[in-house]
Amino acid sequence: MKRFHVHVHVADLAQSVAFYSRLFGAAPVRHEADYAKWMLDDPRINFAISARGGALGVDHLGFQTDDPAELGAMRAQAQAADMALLDEGETTCCYARSDKYWLTDPQGVAWEQFHTLDNIPVFRQATPAEGASACCAPSSAPSSANEAAQPAEPASAAACCAPRGKPVGVAVKSSSCC
Repeated sequence: MKRFHVHVHVADLAQSVAFYSRLFGAAPVRHEADYAKWMLDDPRINFAISARGGALGVDHLGFQTDDPAELGAMRAQAQAADMALLDEGETTCCYARSDKYWLTDPQGVAWEQFHTLDNIPVFRQATPAEGASACCAPSSAPSSANEAAQPAEPASAAACCAPRGKPVGVAVKSSSCC
């Protein structure tokens, strides 16, 4: 079964956590210094917020699947419909390791389709190919254990979590996460 996903960039994480916790009648299932996530069953939604840069408001939408076969079926459906997609495969972001790909609608709204494989202790783990310049990766050596657990957001990153403003039918390229 699929779970609808919404990711919103917020200006004040603590204020937003308090608001959404009251709205949903539940505390987030994951709460970090720069990120919070609710996994609601009614409605079935993965609602995440972050304060990691980017324009305020809805960053991207998507579907989270319960199993890898369901994600594979969704990927095959998109490919059969000749939709351009960015297939990231196994990647890390938003304190999780996931298999994912991205689509972009005609208005430029990014859609993330993913299956979560595991939780991780940091927002994103850089791969050797990404180095320190990648989105969500530390831009310099951390000065404390707490800073090491919270990678810095590069000042140049306009939107960390999703490909933005790409026309439909054109392959998207991004350091996507979340």
